[in-house]
Formats: sequence, structure tokens, C-alpha cells
Amino acid sequence: MRSDRVNKGIARAPHRSLFKAMGFIDEEFNRPLIGIAVSKSEIVPGHLHLDTIAKAAADGVRLAGGVPAQFPVIGVCDGIAMGHEGMRYSLATRELIADSIECMAMAHGFDGVIYIPNCDKIVPGMLMAAARINLPGVFVSGGPMLAGRLHGKPLTLTSMFEAVGAAGAGKTDLTELALLEDAACPGCGSCAGMFTANSMNCVTEALGMALPGNGTVPAVMAERLRLAKKTGVLALELIKNDLRPQAVLTEKAFMNALALDMALGCSTNTALHLLAIAHEAGFTLDLDWLDRAGAATPNLCRLAPAGSAVIEDLHAAGGVAAVLGELAKKRLIDTSARTVYGVLGDCVNHAVNRNPEIIRPIDNPYSAAGGLAVLRGNLAAQGCIVKRSAVAPGMLKHEGPARIFDAEEQAFDAIMGGKIKPGDVIVIRYEGPKGGPGMKEMLAPTAALAGMGLDDKVALITDGRFSGATKGAAIGHVSPEAAEGGLIGLLEEGDIIAVDIDNQSINVKLSDEEIARRRACWKPPRPKVTQGYLARYARQVSSAAAGAIFR
Repeated sequence: MRSDRVNKGIARAPHRSLFKAMGFIDEEFNRPLIGIAVSKSEIVPGHLHLDTIAKAAADGVRLAGGVPAQFPVIGVCDGIAMGHEGMRYSLATRELIADSIECMAMAHGFDGVIYIPNCDKIVPGMLMAAARINLPGVFVSGGPMLAGRLHGKPLTLTSMFEAVGAAGAGKTDLTELALLEDAACPGCGSCAGMFTANSMNCVTEALGMALPGNGTVPAVMAERLRLAKKTGVLALELIKNDLRPQAVLTEKAFMNALALDMALGCSTNTALHLLAIAHEAGFTLDLDWLDRAGAATPNLCRLAPAGSAVIEDLHAAGGVAAVLGELAKKRLIDTSARTVYGVLGDCVNHAVNRNPEIIRPIDNPYSAAGGLAVLRGNLAAQGCIVKRSAVAPGMLKHEGPARIFDAEEQAFDAIMGGKIKPGDVIVIRYEGPKGGPGMKEMLAPTAALAGMGLDDKVALITDGRFSGATKGAAIGHVSPEAAEGGLIGLLEEGDIIAVDIDNQSINVKLSDEEIARRRACWKPPRPKVTQGYLARYARQVSSAAAGAIFR
């Protein structure tokens, strides 16, 4: 066993004394040592309860004859970080999470690792670590939050951000806002819609790195604890069979994940994370893969923010397995792909779609194309991303004047101040991975537009990114970004921008000569941050089109 290097032989007597200081007994040195990477904290609602998930997983490890050892992992709450300088740190923590797990796992001689994430960057950060260190490993998330309820309607975090816009437009009073605030997030778990956290937890199932149910069993259900306990037992099987993540995270797995992504209408952030995870697994995944998956895979689900259904509804309808089962009917996934529990067909072949209103049958999709789309044109030569399934039909093709903002806060103030008019194209730039730095999410301005009733009348384009909770013609990840000389940085107020989502194009109506003239005058901006981790991040990070990985 790999743990022998830290607890066997005469030379390791000092090491054993340190283990014994923690209560270990001699018998435990003959059993597999399983690290449990758990992002428990008291500042993230999705992570508040992860100590109970970790305990259940540890119980499973002991039941199967192993020795569990928990260690902490950081995690930023994107909702709390939203709309201020804190959001610069969110994506940037993905690399810290992967690096820190590598350090802990390699330094302490673990034989295997159980990964317990729940929210946005924590899931991909842990998947990156799993692929990189390639120790037998398996995932179990904390599960989704239940939807809130008010006036008989389901609520999610999106409801709150949109209520801010509605209040700004005089459509909601402060009394109603307070009622929403008390009801929208009723307890622990990842926010209840098909936002980034739940998108990534569902995608982890399709990648084969978690047991069925990982993405949809609600956080508060005992079924979640049973799933964690089974995961702990499974960890020992993985060590016994020497099954490692790189044997699971193959091209088949990523194609299955992309197909699920399109069918569910997942967060646009998956376009960053799947590329980064594949990089750690040893091969290149790019936006062309996502493009092909989007063209081949129909959109079967319209969960919040694209519709009113929430994750608990998806779970009741059969979960990820049922969605994969629909895709399998047209051979849009490869059921022979290896998983931590066998092959993907082991769960897909027994899946039942219990609610065709939540999971559309494969012959009756919402659309023939997938939920995400890659757009290209002179404004995004390397590509950009839109959540097509959350765009109003009337905004799939739009042309209008650019309204230019060099920071998210400027755009938000303009929206709340009533300065944005129907037909406008809001451009928020210098918010990319390098320029932000950190590639902030733009839920506050997009939700404000929705709350004001402008999400079906105004487009928003940015070299930053969007929360999975965003809806509307919100086009992000524009690459090259402004800070790297991308055309988005050369735009001027009133330039006409043409977006055609069905035909996957995005262009500014400028002549080549005018673009060349502006480029000759452009100078790189001074960095917004000059010290600390974000300054190092800005120096190392790559384009969003490459997954915002470190060079």
C-alpha cells in the first residue's frame, strides 16, 4: 500500500508516534489509509452540513476495513461573493483547491481519496486534483438545496437577484423583498436550480466519478447520507482493484459529460471546467468538442433559470440516470464508458423517466440543439459561450448599439439607474481571467435586467462569465479578452453589434480598416491588482477558451 511509506518499518517509528498522537492504534497501520477531502465551512450554505456527509463516508470506509482521515478544503460561496471584489477570487480558488489537495494527498501517503465538494469551483477543483494525483478516488457531493416557497411558487437564489432589479424598477416593494429574502433559501445545500454547482455535480455522474444520485439527491434527505456511506465502502473497492481516475476520465467520459451538459442545459461555466479537468487528465478538450456536442444533442430539460422546475424535481423524475437513459436511446452517449462502480450502462440501463414534463423524451425535446452554444465572429475569434436554452426566442437574433462599461459595477449602476433601453447591447469588458483578474460572474446585472423586464429586450456581452443562475441573451467568455488585446477592448459607445445565436455568430459592424486604426491606438491597461494571489493569478492564467488554466 502507498501508506506503507509513512507507517511501516523501523525508520517510520517517529511517523507512527505522530499518528498515535491522534488516537491511531497499531491495527490501523495494516489497513488502507483513505483521505477525505471535505470543503466543510460555516460561510457557505452548500457546505454547512458537509461534516455529516464526511462522517457518513468515514463510516463507510471503516465498514469496509479502511482508515479514514479528513482534511479541509477551502470554498468560496459565489452568491455571497457576487457583485463586489470578492467575485475576483471565486474562479481563482479552483487552482488553489487542486494544488492544496495534491499537497495533502501526496505528503501524507494516502492510498485513496474521497472527495466531498458541493459548490461552484470546489467540484471542478477537486476533479482536477483527482485527475492530477491519480490515486484511487471517488466523489460524493453535499447535494442540492430544496427550493424555497412563497405564494405557492418555487424560489431559488435567482429569485432574490431578480427581485433586486424589480425593486429598482418599482415592481416590488421592500415588504415583498423581505418576504422573499426569508423564503428563497430554506436550508443547506447547493442553490436549487441548474446553476454551476448542481451542473458540475450532475456532470460528475456522467464522467463516471460518482455513484448515481450524486447530482440530484437533496442535501437534507437521509438518502444523501446513505449515498455517502456507500461511497466510503466503494473507496476500498477502488483500492483493491487499483482503479484510478485517469482510467475513468477518458475521451468517452468527457463526451458523455458534454452530452449530459447539453441535455440538461447546464451552466456556461462547465465550458471552463470540463476543459480544465481534461487538461489534468492528460488530453486537450476545446470549444470545438462542445460545439459538436451542442449540435448533436437535444435539450431535454428546462430547469431554473431556464424554467420553473428545480433540482428536486429532476431527482423525482429519475435524476441524471434518466436523462442519460433518454440519450442512450439514440446512442448519444457511450454506455460502455468505465465508471467507479462498473460501466455507465450499469445505471443507465435501469433508469426510468418518471416525469416526461421534467425530462422530455428523446423524441420530443425542447430543441434539437443543446442547451449551450459556442458563438464565433470578429468579436470573439476564439469563441464565446451562451446558455441558449435560457434565451427568450425573440433574442436569439439581435442587433443593437453597444453600451460600454469597463467594470461590472459600472454596468449594474447604469441598469439600476434606468440608463439601459430596449435594444441595447451591454458590453462589460476587462473582466476576463487576466483583466478582472479572476473572471467575475455577472449575475447581479443579468438578474437586475430580468427583474426589470429587460432580459428579453437587451443583450449582455462580456469577457467575464455568468452564474449558472443567469438567464437571457447573456454571452460570456469572449476570447481573446480585452486585457489581451481582444476586439471587445476596442469597442466604442454606439458600435452596432449583431448576435445570431441560432447561426452561432457574433460580430461588430466595423470595417477592417477601422479595427486596424483602433488597434494601433490601443494600449494595455494597468493591472487592477498588483500584489497577492490575484496578481500571480493574472500572470499565469490562460484564455477562457482554454479553460482559464494556468500556463
